[in-house]
Amino acid sequence: MTITYEWRGQVDNDALNALHAEGFGGPAGRTDWRGRLERHSLGWVCARDGAELVGFVNVAWDGGVHAFVLDTVVAQRCRGHGVGTALVRAAAEGSRAAGCQWLHVDFEAHLRAFYFNACGFRATAAGLIAL
Repeated sequence: MTITYEWRGQVDNDALNALHAEGFGGPAGRTDWRGRLERHSLGWVCARDGAELVGFVNVAWDGGVHAFVLDTVVAQRCRGHGVGTALVRAAAEGSRAAGCQWLHVDFEAHLRAFYFNACGFRATAAGLIAL
């Protein structure tokens, strides 16, 4: 397995919808990822094993110095090999190169060790309203 990573890589909607379905559960959606990313994202990172999309992370932003990690997903067969960590590292590098000073992430409790230990995030006070 040789994984390559690309900031703002080409996105195939079907492939990304299938990866999201595998990673987050449920049927593959019909999201227009290319359109969404171009409209709303600072960037994104695609991880590929050959031509196959095996990982993805989206980086939204506020148009200034804050970037936000969203939708981090790795194909089941590639988990535990550092792919997720490399995706987040590439997202941080791309965000830094774009002039951002802060990279934020929200996550479920079971992902705490991944984001804090493997990726280097630190705990902060934050708030959330469920809409």
